[in-house]
Amino acid sequence: MSLALSDYDYPLPEELIASRPLANRQDSRMMVLHRREQKIEHRMFAELDGFLQPGDLLVLNNTRVVNARRFSDDGKVEFLFLERLGPARWKCLVRPGRKMRVGAQAGINGVGVRVEEICPDGERIVSLERDFDPWEGGMVPLPPYLRRQGDPGDLERYQTVYAEVAGAVAAPTAGLHFTSEILDALPHTFITLHVGAGTFQPVKVENISEHRMHRETFFISESAATAINAAKSIIAVGTTTVRVLEAAQREEGKLIAQDGATDIFVHPPAKIRHVDALLTNFHLPRSTLLMLVSAFAGREFLLAAYAEAIRERYRFYSYGDCMLIV
Repeated sequence: MSLALSDYDYPLPEELIASRPLANRQDSRMMVLHRREQKIEHRMFAELDGFLQPGDLLVLNNTRVVNARRFSDDGKVEFLFLERLGPARWKCLVRPGRKMRVGAQAGINGVGVRVEEICPDGERIVSLERDFDPWEGGMVPLPPYLRRQGDPGDLERYQTVYAEVAGAVAAPTAGLHFTSEILDALPHTFITLHVGAGTFQPVKVENISEHRMHRETFFISESAATAINAAKSIIAVGTTTVRVLEAAQREEGKLIAQDGATDIFVHPPAKIRHVDALLTNFHLPRSTLLMLVSAFAGREFLLAAYAEAIRERYRFYSYGDCMLIV
């Protein structure tokens, strides 16, 4: 067990960062980690069904990524519209921040945007000269490490095939490998967690227990709660699903349908109580996602698996390959 940020680091050759998706979603490789035996297998995602047993249930996050990235009319300021606070009032991330202090103005499609407030975490509260939907006609907010703007291909591929409930600014990337045909053949249910910009927030404290997460909203339907409670084993698709299942309210040990919000930060030495297996992608060094997966798989075993993935030339991050931890 370690709370030291430096113990969640690893070196990654830049050429292993997948900047584009594969031609076919299901063609990703899948590293399988067997926790009990401390054994690693190299398989393909299309073989996932072979690891399911009777009574298993996949739980997936059906949030939909919104086209939240916009640029000022002069091209000098980038906005990421995170949350509508009221008529003509939004919470945003802006870049570069030095250009957008309180009172600063810019235009988007001829509509004035004025900074009203700077939040403690650097987000801006902005007012619009007139109400309009900045998500309409915006661009896909690709992760910063891809170092490129979204293009028409990303409108489809940086979105799961089952994305339904709009509100995320980042995709639940473990689900990007599924096709409709593969999913239809597997027992599954959906929860919703709208992934916020906090998923990219770096951990800046050496003692990771001092890091604070952004709050994200989630929803569990009656049908999902019933299916999850009836399942013999839960296979979470992605870290966002784990966060919901760990944070959600329960009555007499049973999950209940609910609307909620969570800022839960799962990291060692915490134990993940409500998930039996996890499908996830490969995550950035020193990230909260890597720490969550470390709590499930064990930090030393996980980092050994990452080192093997690098030797075996797996593709990393959002458009990369996946890992099944059983």
